[in-house]
Amino acid sequence: MLQNEIYERARLARDSRFDGQFYVGVKTTGIYCRPICPANAPKSKNVAFYPSAAAASEAGFRPCLRCRPESAPGTPAWSGTSTTVRRGLRLISNGALDDGDVEVLAERLGVTSRHLRRLFSKHLGASPLAVAHTQRLHFAKRLIDETSLPMSHISSAAGYGSVRRFNDTFRRTYGRTPRELRKSGDESERTAKLTVRLAYRKPFNWPAMLSFFAGRATPGVEVVEGDTYRRTISLQDGHGVVEIRPDSRDGYLSLTLHSINTNALFETVQTAREVFDLDAPITEINTLLANDKTLRKIQRKNKGVRVPGAWDGFELTIRAILGQQISVKAATTLAGRIAARYGEKLQLTGDSDEAELNRIFPPAERLVRARFNNLGVLRSRVDTIRRVAAAVVSGDLHFDVAQDPDEFCTTLKSIRGIGDWTAQYVAMRALKTPDAFPGSDLGLVKAIEHPERVTPKELLTRAENWRPWRAYAAMLLWSSLSNSGG
Repeated sequence: MLQNEIYERARLARDSRFDGQFYVGVKTTGIYCRPICPANAPKSKNVAFYPSAAAASEAGFRPCLRCRPESAPGTPAWSGTSTTVRRGLRLISNGALDDGDVEVLAERLGVTSRHLRRLFSKHLGASPLAVAHTQRLHFAKRLIDETSLPMSHISSAAGYGSVRRFNDTFRRTYGRTPRELRKSGDESERTAKLTVRLAYRKPFNWPAMLSFFAGRATPGVEVVEGDTYRRTISLQDGHGVVEIRPDSRDGYLSLTLHSINTNALFETVQTAREVFDLDAPITEINTLLANDKTLRKIQRKNKGVRVPGAWDGFELTIRAILGQQISVKAATTLAGRIAARYGEKLQLTGDSDEAELNRIFPPAERLVRARFNNLGVLRSRVDTIRRVAAAVVSGDLHFDVAQDPDEFCTTLKSIRGIGDWTAQYVAMRALKTPDAFPGSDLGLVKAIEHPERVTPKELLTRAENWRPWRAYAAMLLWSSLSNSGG
């Protein structure tokens, strides 16, 4: 079936599975909508389809005020078949084009700026700058609708250089000023706290995600209580706490920030989306993995499988080293001891309920010469942690999502004490590589061995059929066990 025919069927059916995966430009009104827009469906001859909101915007359409394209789940970071586009989208989401320098972005990705523009045009229908502009615009629109933040704060949080530029952009795009848009919105949707909604693709297994983090929550740094996850984070201009729980509106999580500057809001939101894997094309993943009988059986209990990300790549690597050949619970205890001794103490004014979150996990600079005495960490693990910390401090090891995952794994494994399991696990969670696969994990072997025992080599061979979603297959297999997965 031709792609446009698929889109047309999805549009007419208002199929939520396609929400955020394409946009509908309505030629008679000059607006672009989500495929689930509740307005009367225009005639087929009057619509055009675009692979991204940026492409619809570049074609001259403005966002629909009814279905609010800015509220759609994000375009998957691996959209299309190009790994360069996938990495580029993640970098743009992290603010790589805030200064508008496409050449610098292309250099980080190892390609020419001309080639990068050609790839973006092919896979997203828009230039890198157009993608960055639309992303910034949508983020600002959500803050206008969902918060009571002053417009100057929203302008800063969304990356606009000035309030004047912010106002001019909204006038051109919506024909109204930001204040006029806020007046026309729903007052009941707003909150005075620094809280934003995070849309996700369904199905989404929030209890399974919480369970994963609960078993690995570093004391003093992370905590899971009821249906809520909280943790401390370190930002360029200070420290704070993030809190994530299900939102009152179906299909959303609620992200609340404590003691975090508005300027860090965009960065924090993007990180949270990756940590909880909200933009995974879950229908596509489930369809492919269901071809395997064992995975299909596990899927019935975990239809919304996600790959948990990491708030900090170095922290996750240390956690993975601690978890080598010991239980998840024991590794979590050791991580808490390291945070208590070497982590910076966190004090939040006016947030007494956050007392149990009192540490920032120590950075590489603090651990490179740490003694780790009387913490219960094996000497071999201590040496490995120091070597990893030294590599980060020297710049030999970094967690930039622009790098090639295979090259990252090679670099990490070159450090004595780091094997393929640890490298793949870190690539899977810190770099969010959807095809990373720690195939030597005994838990994965155990989960797949029925009806007959398999070897790690045989598991890797079987896993070839799960590409490019092997990380999700690993999560499914781990979910069928208890206390497995690092």
